[in-house]
Amino acid sequence: MSVSDPRSDQELIAAANAGDAAAFAAIYERYRDWAVRLAYRFTGSRDDALEVMQDAFLYLLRKFPGFRLSARLTTFLYPVIRNLALSRRRKKAPASVADDALLLLPAAEPDHAASTKADLAAVLAVLPDAQREVLLMRFVDGMALAEIAEALEIPVGTVKSRVHHALRTLRDDERTKRYFAP
Repeated sequence: MSVSDPRSDQELIAAANAGDAAAFAAIYERYRDWAVRLAYRFTGSRDDALEVMQDAFLYLLRKFPGFRLSARLTTFLYPVIRNLALSRRRKKAPASVADDALLLLPAAEPDHAASTKADLAAVLAVLPDAQREVLLMRFVDGMALAEIAEALEIPVGTVKSRVHHALRTLRDDERTKRYFAP
């Protein structure tokens, strides 16, 4: 929750629908850092991530008045940010699967960031894109299965299946077994 505005997301959206610019500013303040982190996972560039965040909030602003929130705001914004970031990245040179996996990882602690990110990228690189994405949404972003399903516009059963198969692949793959030692 924003320190500067204690209202819930629903209350802020209702106020923004009524023309309260400060309510939209509070929404922006509340979610901008999350949006930049998410965009950075897809772009790998701080500048691109900032551009994507700005574009995502402009997209949201255009929804007012009349915007209705039926889930968490992060569930609504996730596919917007993802699509904007991937579109921006496609305009640049294509990356390898291992590079893609590195971009999707959260920042590690500075003292062992390089080796940790490289190890995790190698582990995640064995997964198909769809499985890698739901795994990161679930365990890095902390999204519920239903939120992932809504954000990706797929059935919850598909999300469950992808998470299950991703974890099974990681447990069974010779390259990643050491990470799942008993």
